[in-house]
Amino acid sequence: MLATIDQPSYAGGTIFKCEKRQGVPMTVAQTQDGRKVPMIQWSSQDYFSREWNSERRCYEVSRRFQKSYDNGKLKYIKTGIIRGEPVVCAAVNQNAPCTDSSLLFTLKRGSNAKATLRRLMNRRGLVAGNVLNESGGDSLNIDFDTYLNHATNEQNSDINQDINE
Repeated sequence: MLATIDQPSYAGGTIFKCEKRQGVPMTVAQTQDGRKVPMIQWSSQDYFSREWNSERRCYEVSRRFQKSYDNGKLKYIKTGIIRGEPVVCAAVNQNAPCTDSSLLFTLKRGSNAKATLRRLMNRRGLVAGNVLNESGGDSLNIDFDTYLNHATNEQNSDINQDINE
């Protein structure tokens, strides 16, 4: 069973939305050619504050993905630090810093952002060549277009991958 959480629609391109599968919210990218690519399953509380329940995170992060995509700033998904907290953000290039305006979501202080991002992102997209670029420290860059183009369609993917593994 698939239930879509009401979100605004956007004309053309990729649409990011929060859908529920078996009661678990999931950020999904629906491509222009109609593929639904599951990206992040929001089933764990381990890395997020309690006031941000899984449905609220899913909706807000999906909205932030859409805003970054619509503004042409979602070329990379990367890890970084903002105000001493580990974050995941959108970036126009691998060297762009994470800022408040590019923030996709914040992790709990002390979390390993690189490891968490690897666990959060759907693995079938990450297996594609040239998707990941790791630099020193706790930094990870994911080429979003390559990820999306190589990710498996929802019907064929194992979407039960979350950050509890």
